[in-house]
Amino acid sequence: MSAPTGLPPPSAPPSYEETVGINVNYPHPYPVPELGLRPDGKGTNPPQYRGQPMPTSNPVTIQTVYVQQPVAVFYDRPVQMSCPSCKQVMVTRLSYESGALTWLSCGGLFLLGCVAGCCLIPFFVDALKDVDHFCPNCNAHVGSYKRL
Repeated sequence: MSAPTGLPPPSAPPSYEETVGINVNYPHPYPVPELGLRPDGKGTNPPQYRGQPMPTSNPVTIQTVYVQQPVAVFYDRPVQMSCPSCKQVMVTRLSYESGALTWLSCGGLFLLGCVAGCCLIPFFVDALKDVDHFCPNCNAHVGSYKRL
């Protein structure tokens, strides 16, 4: 079958400017500089580099990067960490010492009437004492946990 002969031949679709009604022949409201010219039309602009700047012949500088070990958070349980003294990975050894919570508990029990030695009970309870963490390899003090 052949195409009907009564229809006009197909043409290209209209451009965006034709569809919207932009007059492409209208002069610009401000002068547009040509490539390489400054906006005032005098001289040329330096070439614009895109991406990284051109390498120069500067000598290579060496930077020293110091990596700081993350700070360990200490609780009333042993912590696995790298010892800052001997650089060994270890699990801390705990030591309990009487701190502010121990003394406040003792004073509170004394004020409640436990005067016959019962007010000394907090000094025998590890859950009321401060905790010091030590390295089991070199016995260095690596951190503390204060209850108050």
